[in-house]
Amino acid sequence: MAANSNVKDFLAKINQGVKPNLFYVTFNFPNNLANKLTGDDAVLANLLCKSAALPASNLGVIEVPFRGRTVKIAGDRTFDTWTATFIGDRDFKIRGVMERWMRAINAHEANTAELIKPQTSDGYTADIVVQQLERDATITDPGGAVLRTYKLIQAFPTNVSQIDLAYDSNDQIEDFTVEFQLQYWTCGTNSPDYNNLIA
Repeated sequence: MAANSNVKDFLAKINQGVKPNLFYVTFNFPNNLANKLTGDDAVLANLLCKSAALPASNLGVIEVPFRGRTVKIAGDRTFDTWTATFIGDRDFKIRGVMERWMRAINAHEANTAELIKPQTSDGYTADIVVQQLERDATITDPGGAVLRTYKLIQAFPTNVSQIDLAYDSNDQIEDFTVEFQLQYWTCGTNSPDYNNLIA
């Protein structure tokens, strides 16, 4: 029998594992966005985010033919679109702010841009933080430990999905997804302090 192939060894290595439903997303919004969410409403956006993702990491490949073989050379890094799904609130606050955010980038009818700079200070982008949590919540620390923190740098929404309506959609609550573009992301381990992350 191969070494470390029994259940005891496996459990010692995996411990309790990492639960995909233990996460927290901190949404920020452009500073100059009129009618942006208040502090309490920003908490609502974090609360109603029912699913998200830890961002992917991609490196392009340059394929160079050489004497009957293809030699692969590392290319440029790319960053995938990041998607979050929200439970619909009765006042449509979260969906409304996402629509307002996109309208500030490009208006529906006028084809104008209220916010034209791709910056977080006075433009249309904002940083979004995704944290993977440990299952060790206590009365004094309901959040538990943070296993890993990702910071999406200069993100902005590019798609707010439709919400399907139907007579036979019983016993359901509406939800919708928002797709974000980002410049890049940083990450850190075992620290909730996302201001000092590993690039």
